[in-house]
Formats: sequence, structure tokens, C-alpha cells
Amino acid sequence: METSENIQLNTTAERLALYQRQISSSVQTTQRHTMARDPITCHVLNTLTGTPAANLPCTLTLLSGGAQSDSFTATTDSDGRIKAWETSVNNATTTTTSILGALPAADSKTNWSIRFDVGPWFEAQGIESFWPEVEVKFTVRGRGVEGKDGWRHYHVPVLLGPWSYSTYRGS
Repeated sequence: METSENIQLNTTAERLALYQRQISSSVQTTQRHTMARDPITCHVLNTLTGTPAANLPCTLTLLSGGAQSDSFTATTDSDGRIKAWETSVNNATTTTTSILGALPAADSKTNWSIRFDVGPWFEAQGIESFWPEVEVKFTVRGRGVEGKDGWRHYHVPVLLGPWSYSTYRGS
């Protein structure tokens, strides 16, 4: 990359051209490594401790569609979030984006569930939980390609305790 140390910049136009080249190359690099946002995300907070529910295994399942249901797995990060889902071994090329992107209309509806494996998660912390698992079912309306017609983001926050849970449609 050219810098002001190895090139003589005599005019304002030359300086502006250099800045434009530098900005252009850095924007292209950033865009190349940026992945589209997953259309379905979640965030889990542990209401017993008031902290994010880190390392909680979750499964996202398409309930409507074909005879075979597509499932995806993830584990919450240190902030209790799932930003992207991993495909199961059976459908390694299928993603939530590809399923929603293949829908026939921009306002098509699909039903999904997220299962949170809370029993073993609480047990590993020495806490007895009333819930072996928590399942949240919801309807997604729209396609799965960000920036395209019909794209919507669905965020599913869950407030989770060993004796109670609540959820709502996030943004």
C-alpha cells in the first residue's frame, strides 16, 4: 500500500487520490470477510445469577416444510448469544439462509423451534432445574437473504431460571 512516506504528494488532487485508494482497498478487504447475518438469532440470560447463559447447547429446527425436518445446532457464547447456527451432519449444505431464501414468496411463513438443553446445563452448575429442556416455537415470515426483498431478522431472547422462563420477539 502506498503511504505519504514513499510517494511525493504535490497537489491536493494527488493527496485525495491516495486517500481514496487507501479507503477503497480497506473497504474491499472488510467486505470480503464480512458474512451475512443469520436471519434467526437468540440471547439467553440466567435470571438466577443475572448473567448471560454461556455455553448452553441449543437446537434450531424447521417444523414446517418437507417430510424431513432440518435441524441446526449451536452453543451460546460468553454473552449468552447465538449469532449463527451450524448445520447438522445430514444436511451439511443447508443453512437457515438457504431455506428461507428458497421460499416462493417474500411473505412466506415457516414454523421453527429452538430447544434449549437447560437441565444438564443447570446440573453442571450444581443447580436442580424443573425444566429438562425449554422449547420455544415461533413463526418466521419472509425470506432469508439480508438486503433482499422480504428479508427479516428474528431474534429470540429468553430469560431463564431453574423454575421459570420467559421469552419475547426481540429486534
